[in-house]
Amino acid sequence: MESGAYGASLAGGAFDFMNFIKQPQTIVRILSWLFSIVVFATITGEGYVNPQHQAETKCMFNGNDRACGFGVGIGILGFLACVIFIILDAYFPQISNAKERKNIVTGDLVFSGVWTLFWFICFCVLANQWSHTTEAAGIPADAARAVVAFSFFSIVTWALLTTFAYTRYRQGVSDIDQGYTDPANDYSTPYPSTSAYPPYSTSGPEGYQQSPFTPQNKEHPAPYQPPSY
Repeated sequence: MESGAYGASLAGGAFDFMNFIKQPQTIVRILSWLFSIVVFATITGEGYVNPQHQAETKCMFNGNDRACGFGVGIGILGFLACVIFIILDAYFPQISNAKERKNIVTGDLVFSGVWTLFWFICFCVLANQWSHTTEAAGIPADAARAVVAFSFFSIVTWALLTTFAYTRYRQGVSDIDQGYTDPANDYSTPYPSTSAYPPYSTSGPEGYQQSPFTPQNKEHPAPYQPPSY
């Protein structure tokens, strides 16, 4: 288990690129990024064809433009989200504030869960529309099958990202329950207690002697005697 709240290692440590690339979460996120590119780039480049006797291009998935638009939208947003979260993953160990770490982990968890659902819907829509496609003339069948396949692969990778985010979230909750103190919110005084200092003496320094001009008896002064002329 990594030290610190919400899966963060010691804040301020040097960034290790090779160790970052080898992390399972980073590998799966890069795969999700690549799968998103394959889906939206394939649909954009080869997904719109000219049916016979029609000048207007149509979506290769049963002529349903909404199906192609949905696939492109999910792919582009997933691509951008992967870029953002990869940057946040690289910056994550440098964050010393537990609240900021919690916001990042929570956002990752929510977005990954929602995008897993969206990719599942996208896969079902594209697979259903492809199965109902009757006019295959001029349609790049391999491209259509690739889009459907990588939509399914995206379900798996985003589900894994959801699992990783949930694990970090539970780990952060466990760290707080065990008494973790956020360094940014630790307002305890860094100064030692007053008991660490010697007591202040009000009797003056050692070896001090009373002034010779001080009257010896302040309570009973000598009676006043007028001068004689």
